[in-house]
Amino acid sequence: MDDASAAMVVDARGIVTGWSEGARRLTGHLAEEAVGRAVRALLAEDAPSGTAPLPSGPVTLRHRDGRPVPARLTLRPLQGAGGTPAGHLITAEPSGAAETSLAARAFQQASMAMSVFDTEQRYLRLNDVACRMMGRPETDLIGSPYLDSVESAEYSRGFHRHLRQVTETGEPLHYQSFTREPSGTRPHAWNIEMWPVRDSSGEVVGGALAAFDSTEQHRARRRLALLNEAAATIGTTLDVVRTAEELVAILVPAVADFATVDLHDWVLGADEPPVRPDTGVVLRRVAHGSAAEDAPQAAVRLGQTDVYPPCSPPARALRECRAVLARAGEPHFDRWIAERGAPAPAGRVHSLLAVPLRARGTTLGVAVAVRSIHPEGYADDDAALAEELASRAAVCVDNARRFARERTTALTLQHSLLPKGLPGQAAVEVAHRYLPSASAAGIGGDWFDVIPLAGSRVALVVGDVVGHGIPSTATMGRLCTAVRTLADVDLPPDELLTHLDDLVTHLAADDREDVAELGSTCLYAVYDPVTRRLAVAAAGHPAPALVLPDGTSRLIRVNAGPPLGVGGLPFEATELQLPEGSVVAFYTDGLIEDRDRDIDRAADELCRALAVPADSLESLCDGVLKDVLPQAPGDDVVLLLVRTRALGADQVVTRDVPPDPEEVAAARQWAGERLAAWGLDEIAFVTELVVSELVTNAIRYGAPPVQLRLIRDRTLICEVADASSTSPHLRRAHAYDEGGRGLLLVAQLTQRWGSRQTDGGKTIWAEQPLPQP
Repeated sequence: MDDASAAMVVDARGIVTGWSEGARRLTGHLAEEAVGRAVRALLAEDAPSGTAPLPSGPVTLRHRDGRPVPARLTLRPLQGAGGTPAGHLITAEPSGAAETSLAARAFQQASMAMSVFDTEQRYLRLNDVACRMMGRPETDLIGSPYLDSVESAEYSRGFHRHLRQVTETGEPLHYQSFTREPSGTRPHAWNIEMWPVRDSSGEVVGGALAAFDSTEQHRARRRLALLNEAAATIGTTLDVVRTAEELVAILVPAVADFATVDLHDWVLGADEPPVRPDTGVVLRRVAHGSAAEDAPQAAVRLGQTDVYPPCSPPARALRECRAVLARAGEPHFDRWIAERGAPAPAGRVHSLLAVPLRARGTTLGVAVAVRSIHPEGYADDDAALAEELASRAAVCVDNARRFARERTTALTLQHSLLPKGLPGQAAVEVAHRYLPSASAAGIGGDWFDVIPLAGSRVALVVGDVVGHGIPSTATMGRLCTAVRTLADVDLPPDELLTHLDDLVTHLAADDREDVAELGSTCLYAVYDPVTRRLAVAAAGHPAPALVLPDGTSRLIRVNAGPPLGVGGLPFEATELQLPEGSVVAFYTDGLIEDRDRDIDRAADELCRALAVPADSLESLCDGVLKDVLPQAPGDDVVLLLVRTRALGADQVVTRDVPPDPEEVAAARQWAGERLAAWGLDEIAFVTELVVSELVTNAIRYGAPPVQLRLIRDRTLICEVADASSTSPHLRRAHAYDEGGRGLLLVAQLTQRWGSRQTDGGKTIWAEQPLPQP
């Protein structure tokens, strides 16, 4: 036995069987005087009887010289063979020294819980904080095993394993836990330090621990982590409903057992905020979530509206623009919960937190968090956290609302500018698709057009304005109108792009702040069904794809040229002759471009998809989009497919006219014969007049050679070409003028007329409607 300790061993009968030198110094009794005596004989006063030979805690011993010795006893049960009680080990220390030393006072008054255990995990000493945690005085715990002082739970058994590990290995241990204290119900975060206690020889004779309550720090870290998570997960899309669902996912289960998000109807649409009504609040449920099956369930289904009475917490939160706490037992709260008629019993909801969703001074809706399973009610720090989360979510919801509104406006504007119905013409069969971008950047400026030209020709246009949103859509409208105007002049593709490039340059000079938005790519093509020739010019636009009637496909080699607005570089047109039934695909870069995709491979995929047999151009459109379109397109997509047609020899007739005024009658007679052969005698008289006037003007004011051509398509087209580049124009003839009425007569007799420049001069044309069958 350690002679430095005041200790004695007592058998099961209470007889002293062992005596230390420390016990001799404390009591003055020699070992031979104490061993064999009843231990109670050492007391200076009677002690209450019990199972233990002496009581634990403060007692008064009788010194050998008769004076009283205040001491503090600690009893440790001893076991014999088979686990039978064999007595006790009793240690004693002077009461005055234990209570008056600075170290003892520091231990007892420490702000953290501190305890000392023997090697069997029995209490030897506890300070005041540890006693408060255990909910029992130190005298009740000294000598008792740790597991006997706590409930049978996994965290208690884990704590006991750590204590045993420290005394068995002699190594200190540090760990953190989040459990409730034995005397309380609220979980706490603990930083626990355990270390072995050694005697003078270095042998482990016990263990000690210090437990620091870090609940506030833990909650602060949790709140910060939750805010960081919210910043990363709320607002990942510009979708109002998805943003509300992300807020609910953050609240449940970290903050609430059940949470809802209700919004005003105007938030989900494109309207401005209306005047708020005075009585009640009507909101639409857009998201809710529950932590577990036994948590409260929704009384309102997703998409349904709900009316919140003025006294309810959500209505108060909206009215007062602040978080509102409500608890079970409050009259208004209990009545409102009972009126909800939720599937879960109303009494289970013990705490509620309603937070308004406000952004940029506007209230968008309300988020409600409910606790029923979680034992703690909401407090002010919970309200502050919820307000921060709601504020972040509200900004994201408002951004999504504004994006949806701008997207709707841009989409409406764009649809109003794109062709709604393609005009009837015989040159090509057309199918098209326009897919607006769903990315956060907004609607782009992609567009297309099919423009009928003189002589049964058709212009095919595809363009893409740089940027997104309403500015790009407005620019697209400008360019679309400009192309139609230039097409009406019947300019060749390369000349048209040159004029369009000048227009974009001027627009950029006028709108210096929006120069980036005014850049554009464009492809302009003209197809002539009479010659079956396609002329294509591009300004920074992807080359079209061609599928021949035999099924072979390839990209058309086109000199792309610079994008519109760059200026200083020429545009070149590419011409090729196409067999009847060829399919040409015009598209914007959104169809084949993607950040994770090789553009050459995508172009090959497009050619392969176009070569797949299809019942119609419409089906081919759908097939191409299915096979080629990126999984998540980041830009608008336009696809325009045309199948070429050709006018047969029986639909087009041509006559060379010698530059002699006497040939006008012959040309008129020839035209009458052609119309008779076509069965168009009803319009022969008007046609002969038109031919007479146009041929006369060409001979009189033009230059040879002169050629007359009649085309029977959906209309009857009369064309007269000559080598002069001077274009005719209407003028009003005076009463006594001998001429000047020819073109006026042509304009009155036909449904439309015009002229176009050609490589060899000009062509004047006029169209007449065919007689109804």
